[in-house]
Amino acid sequence: MNVELLRIFGNPHIGVYVFVNNSIAIVPPGLDEEVRNKIIETLDVEVIETKIAGSILNGVLIAGNDHGLIFPRTILDEEFEYLKKNLSRYGFNLYIARSKNTALGNLLLTNNKACIVGSDIEKQEIIKISEVLGVEVFSRDVMYLTIPGSLAVVTDNGGVIHPDVSDEELEELKNIFKVYIERATVNSGIPFIKSGLIANNKGILIGENTTGPEMLRIRRGFQSMG
Repeated sequence: MNVELLRIFGNPHIGVYVFVNNSIAIVPPGLDEEVRNKIIETLDVEVIETKIAGSILNGVLIAGNDHGLIFPRTILDEEFEYLKKNLSRYGFNLYIARSKNTALGNLLLTNNKACIVGSDIEKQEIIKISEVLGVEVFSRDVMYLTIPGSLAVVTDNGGVIHPDVSDEELEELKNIFKVYIERATVNSGIPFIKSGLIANNKGILIGENTTGPEMLRIRRGFQSMG
């Protein structure tokens, strides 16, 4: 299992900048070569450079898994055309959501087995999301928050989640995603896991301010990796 610490643009909140699945990482333009190489080597992915809706917050704006990627309605035409061209060989389903909500990476939590969407996602979008991602989609809030994607990161091997999640919700999430999930924090106590963690089935990148005990919990969450 590849596990590395990382900063992006000098910032340990790495999860806001990068979307990743098991084949590709969509990153902002202008990354240091060292950062770019660490993403490629740790996660074993191809790196695609683009902004989304003119923003570098790709991790916040994109949701998806190995079957499909979902983009906000604010994505620019030229950005979407660039992505279609560069992702065509992978056969992903690509979908521009019609939802009024654009922070899809925060609103959707998914692996290749299931997806949870916060209650802010409109009902008519849920069917399409299920088709694009190729998984069953469950509409529910976690910890009374509509942003399950910001509270946790899950792969097909495991996951980590906000430390205050209840025992009941944690067991439900384990059953939905069919993986073990560990409570954890990142970057010296931040409970919104996605902000400081990027992971796929092959590796984990963690914000550089993450402590040793936090790293142990995160490793335990993805314990069935490699």
